[in-house]
Amino acid sequence: MLYPKLSSSRALIDLSGIWDFSLHHADEVTDADIKNPLKDPMTIAVPASYNDQKEGESFRDHYGWVLYRRSFSIPDCLKTQRVVLRFGAVTHTAKIYLNDRLICEHKGGFLPFEVEITDFLCPDENCLTVAVDNRINFSTLPVGSEQGGNMLSGLIPDLPGVTPKKQNYPNFDFFNYSGIPRPVKIYTTPKNYIDDVTFSYTVNGGTAQVSYAIETVGVGDVSLTIYDEDDKPVAVAKGGAGTFTLENVHLWQPLAAYLYRAEIKFDTDCYTEHFGIRTVEVKGQTFLINGKPFYFKGFGKHEDTPFRGRGLDEVANVKDLSLLKWIGANSFRTSHYPYAEEMMLLCDREGIVVIDETPAVGVNLNFGAAAGGKPQDTYEILRVKEHHEEVIRDMIARDKNRACVVMWSIANESDTTTHPESALSYYQPLYDLAHASDPQNRPVTIVGVQNDFTKDKTLPITDVICLNRYYGWYVYGGDLKAAQQALALELDYWKKLGKPLMFTEYGADTVAGLHAATPTMFTEEYQVEFYEAVHEVTDRYDFFIGEQVWNFADFATIQGIMRVDGNKKGIFTRDRRPKLAAHYFRNRWHSIPDFEYKPKH
Repeated sequence: MLYPKLSSSRALIDLSGIWDFSLHHADEVTDADIKNPLKDPMTIAVPASYNDQKEGESFRDHYGWVLYRRSFSIPDCLKTQRVVLRFGAVTHTAKIYLNDRLICEHKGGFLPFEVEITDFLCPDENCLTVAVDNRINFSTLPVGSEQGGNMLSGLIPDLPGVTPKKQNYPNFDFFNYSGIPRPVKIYTTPKNYIDDVTFSYTVNGGTAQVSYAIETVGVGDVSLTIYDEDDKPVAVAKGGAGTFTLENVHLWQPLAAYLYRAEIKFDTDCYTEHFGIRTVEVKGQTFLINGKPFYFKGFGKHEDTPFRGRGLDEVANVKDLSLLKWIGANSFRTSHYPYAEEMMLLCDREGIVVIDETPAVGVNLNFGAAAGGKPQDTYEILRVKEHHEEVIRDMIARDKNRACVVMWSIANESDTTTHPESALSYYQPLYDLAHASDPQNRPVTIVGVQNDFTKDKTLPITDVICLNRYYGWYVYGGDLKAAQQALALELDYWKKLGKPLMFTEYGADTVAGLHAATPTMFTEEYQVEFYEAVHEVTDRYDFFIGEQVWNFADFATIQGIMRVDGNKKGIFTRDRRPKLAAHYFRNRWHSIPDFEYKPKH
């Protein structure tokens, strides 16, 4: 699916702005709900999560459907073209109605979908209604509890005469922001149009052989002209699929991006795609970018800002990448869902390396309060396999041309040890699917939760061992010597596997402004000593190829006794002010090269 762009053959209409909005308190949305005026409509901004835009517990913690509505018109000059309505994301289930007619449904809150509306348009004004369901359960990704409890709040007591309010209980540690968080756009194409563009390549010395495939609808001839960053044509090609050669190729490098521009023409349609040339390979215990051992420095992040929630905030995106460069980072993981396309395009331009992750978080019924006692076979109970396959395919299809993406993460902190054979049977086909779906065949990983790692049969099948580890916080909290010993024992175990290993999460909750001469948990000083202790161990291991801190910034979570105004593991506060640890990492990371880093002992 192509990102919508304005061109000589394509128009683009942005439906961002103020929409009418109503909370819906029935379990389903009926035809009458769509045909009648919204009940007590409010104003709401799109794109943005709705939860923090209005005051009130019933608004922030709403459970179930909401209705968005606005009107629009299509200029007469565009009515001879094909007209498409496109959503960057709707969280989590969407029903799209145009002029009271259901035209599209979609499940999954973090990937785009679109529907052609040419034949559904009225001559003048059109009414667009979007019904959004934020409920999460055993069939959604991320997973929500169907047992009335979650890892933060614990189980709801089953007491006579007590009727808890209906609300979502996420089996994950971030707030279930909902609504229309990404742009809603209308774009047009000619009747004969370009439908998709795919690039892959091999590099030999200073020459790149680029394979391309252009999917089209209708009749016409395909041609490509490739331009360098000086707008000089460097290659041409004809036909819907083939290869072209780039001599003296400029490689896309971490923190030194270089993007070529492909101008693609088909009949009267024209589309421009920017792409970078770089190679990615796992070789032995190293992760190679452009043939050189790369060291990941960076963060797990969240799409999370005040007021907008998980809504697209391009100012915050620019600021976050600026802070990444200020602190000396070169990468982040899209924890725990694919981020907005706008962020991926920005990372392509800025040279930020990305581990792209599906929303498969909470696939674990044996972790925290979700365990509920007796160990369960997660994969016999959850109903997510088909949806999981779908989001893997859709995420890779969306981001396949992004040079910034160097690895796919198909799940975060799944249960891989309680019933290890079930986990392996579940994930082996998904790992194979990710490789088969990617024209560039990038490495594939699964991010592992803190567990009895000796029982894990799933992580060893992946290309890179990615671990979330909290020695010194959740495990041996306050005892950093014991934490170091435990960490060394685990790294010794994984070293025998012969694969590269990195941390995709490690950290300690820290209240900004809380200080102590003797470092104690939650102080800024303890956060620094925590990281110093971890790095004293990890720097001794040559196969340890990266450190992505949890988290870039403090972020919102559900209410609970473990969280005070959200998760405080950020190196920056939620409004992006640096804690003491930010200056520690700035000194550390600016002294560590992006390539060829490992102390020799």
